[in-house]
Amino acid sequence: GMDELLARLRASVRRSEPVGQDVTEDIAIVETAGFTVDLAAKKVHRGGRDVRLTPTEWHLLEVLVRNGGRLVSQKQLLQEVWGPSYGTETNYLRVYMAQLRRKLEADPSHPRHFVTEPGMGYRFERG
Repeated sequence: GMDELLARLRASVRRSEPVGQDVTEDIAIVETAGFTVDLAAKKVHRGGRDVRLTPTEWHLLEVLVRNGGRLVSQKQLLQEVWGPSYGTETNYLRVYMAQLRRKLEADPSHPRHFVTEPGMGYRFERG
């Protein structure tokens, strides 16, 4: 009956969950003063409205938010977002970081949330 079906579903969900996952994976919603990132739904809200991000912008945002407060190197970002054969195309990062800031920062020229560590990488701060 229905109970058996639900029990089976729950068991299969349990089995499909990776064991010993990084704690940061559990953060589903990250709020800053200016915008909210919903990692599970892959949505960003700013001022009560959905912010349209390209798949690449979203991927970049997701990596930074999941590593909140920690420096993510340019190479790591390039490889996680564009793929393992990338690592030196830092101009890609500059372009996409500028787009994220334009869409999400109150003052894109003085970013509070998407911080550049010159020559090293980027850091996401809740602010």
